[in-house]
Amino acid sequence: MDYGSEPRRSGSFSRISSTNSSFRRHSFNQVGAVHHEVDDDSDCRSVSEAGDIGDRALHSKRYSGSGRPRFSFDNNGENVVVPIQEHPFKESQLPTASPASPDTLLHDQGQNKECKKELPWFMTYISSRVHLAVLGILGVLTRYLLEKLFGPEVVGATSDQSYMYVDLAPNMVGSFLMGWFGVVYKGDISKFSPELAVGLTTGYLGSLTTFSGWNQKMLELSADGDWVFAVLGFLLGLFLVAYSFMFGVETAKGLKWAFNRTNLSSKCGFSVVNTIMSQSILIVVMITLLGSLWGVSVALLTKDFDHDSSTSHLWLGCIIGPIGVWIRFYLARLNGQGLGRTEMIKWMPFGTLIANVVAACIMAAMATMKKAVTNNHFGIVATGIQFGLCGCLSTVSTFIAEFGAMRESKHPWQAYVYALTTIIISFSLGTLIFSVPVWTKGWT
Repeated sequence: MDYGSEPRRSGSFSRISSTNSSFRRHSFNQVGAVHHEVDDDSDCRSVSEAGDIGDRALHSKRYSGSGRPRFSFDNNGENVVVPIQEHPFKESQLPTASPASPDTLLHDQGQNKECKKELPWFMTYISSRVHLAVLGILGVLTRYLLEKLFGPEVVGATSDQSYMYVDLAPNMVGSFLMGWFGVVYKGDISKFSPELAVGLTTGYLGSLTTFSGWNQKMLELSADGDWVFAVLGFLLGLFLVAYSFMFGVETAKGLKWAFNRTNLSSKCGFSVVNTIMSQSILIVVMITLLGSLWGVSVALLTKDFDHDSSTSHLWLGCIIGPIGVWIRFYLARLNGQGLGRTEMIKWMPFGTLIANVVAACIMAAMATMKKAVTNNHFGIVATGIQFGLCGCLSTVSTFIAEFGAMRESKHPWQAYVYALTTIIISFSLGTLIFSVPVWTKGWT
């Protein structure tokens, strides 16, 4: 696509790399080789933190808790790498000063002072976790609906016996939306509410997509001897979610460009007075919504547990799903930190990697136990853990955002090393936990 006078390039993040790389090369060539190392270090951290950095994102109320550069977009929809807490403007975009009366200045100063008020740390802590839980449950429900819609019962595009696995549609939709809310509009949403921005990406999109479900379906295909389908499932799945993410970024950029071009953003804009009162009301609303969602889920689980196993796992998944979201949220603080005191391999998002691998292992263990234990109630509990806890602990949307950032960085090979590392470790451990017992016991 071509928006305005922007030069055409391939890839969703190509302008991110080219714009800043040329600037840095020009600057750093004048100050010596030491700064090249600093630039490489920042680039490694940037690609590793492209998806999520957990509670570090909330400490600064912006999306670069350490002040390091992150992938973002400016007001014209142009891709740049900037510290997200700073709002980049071109010189021509800066507002022109106009005469103002003393009363107006005092009013503005008072309003700015009011806007700077923040909740106590414990209320901010509660708010962020409640946002994650509520939006995580909504992500679980959306994933279930998409699985049913595109599954064999309705559209028939996906199935358990095909490389077009049942979680493919949720993974594609979540990756597409990650391009919108996790890249292009993330900074805009964070100005309204940092907790909402984190809740949408880490909570909703992270729970809508699932890496553990994807890995488990490939394990089941391989255990049945369908190795070609298993390989195709990984290759085709990675291709489709990657391009869904890229399409999401491009369409969001196009809409943002159209709004800026027609000045609709200023006409339709709104101002948010981020006072303690407004934040407190939002917390009360979200806590009420969380209580309602949990209450309804418990009531429906109690009602269906002995009579309808087809939906019981969904309600159990809604109850325990937030636990998976919270664990992944805390693990995300490892992204961009590297290993050991020397912080080796900073480009590898270890938080996301650990979350996906652990969830895949738990998913495989539950599948093995369901083979060994034929009790119907145990099957419901195990399926609920798989669908809720594992589905929310693992994520494809964050994984593919990190993959896309690495692919368009100065070291594109890192993207494929990261993807292969995640898939190979998860599939290998899953084979030991699930496939080997299936083969040795002769389970079908």
